[in-house]
Amino acid sequence: MTWFRCAEARPWASMRLFCLPHAGGSAVAYRTWAKEISPAVEVHAVQYPGRADRLADPLVPDASRLAGLIAGAMAPLMDRPTALFGHSMGAVLAYEVARLLQERGNAPVHLFASGARPPHDRGDDRVAAADDDTLVAEMIKLGGTDAEVLQDPELRELVLPYVRNDFGLVEDYVHRAGTRLAVPITTIIGDVDPHVTEAQAKKWADLTDGPFALKVLEGDHFYLTERQRQVIDEIQLALEISR
Repeated sequence: MTWFRCAEARPWASMRLFCLPHAGGSAVAYRTWAKEISPAVEVHAVQYPGRADRLADPLVPDASRLAGLIAGAMAPLMDRPTALFGHSMGAVLAYEVARLLQERGNAPVHLFASGARPPHDRGDDRVAAADDDTLVAEMIKLGGTDAEVLQDPELRELVLPYVRNDFGLVEDYVHRAGTRLAVPITTIIGDVDPHVTEAQAKKWADLTDGPFALKVLEGDHFYLTERQRQVIDEIQLALEISR
């Protein structure tokens, strides 16, 4: 099973954008982006193992290993400039993927980190080992659009294993010294996100020698659901691509 879902192949596109979902998320989170973004960009959404159409694939509980698998799978698609967008857990993974790509001489042209504390200032939240009700409550607190359906026992049995895996992956992640990015970073957050403050988001600037920008949009942790057009506009502006 391939790692990426491309809703609209664009062989003429001058750039590829790889999008990494949040904890408990899947490639479907970026399903509509191709319709909104410039024709010059081909969107590839990462499909993590253990969910959706990869439900039978083993979960990966380690961020470094998962980033390595994603970076390796990207290799055949690096024949044109590439940017990375990651939301929440996906932002941390995108950062680690960017470091690996830079080490291999194929650095992305831009890293977009959405709704996430920086890798070197993660905090000490621990919910992965909590009971199911606590885990669901945390998802609802963050504003996940799928959280309410997890009140259904059968859906919980299907979904919570990979949600728990992803929360554990984030909570166990430790930023390690190594390759320092030279690529531009743009951080985007919601103004009432309970997970990340503006002060925390600014610390992403510590991780690159390239340009840094912070954008604050109206909304909670999943602000990008309602602000998709604005998010895509910010991406196109940063990449100097017109609609």
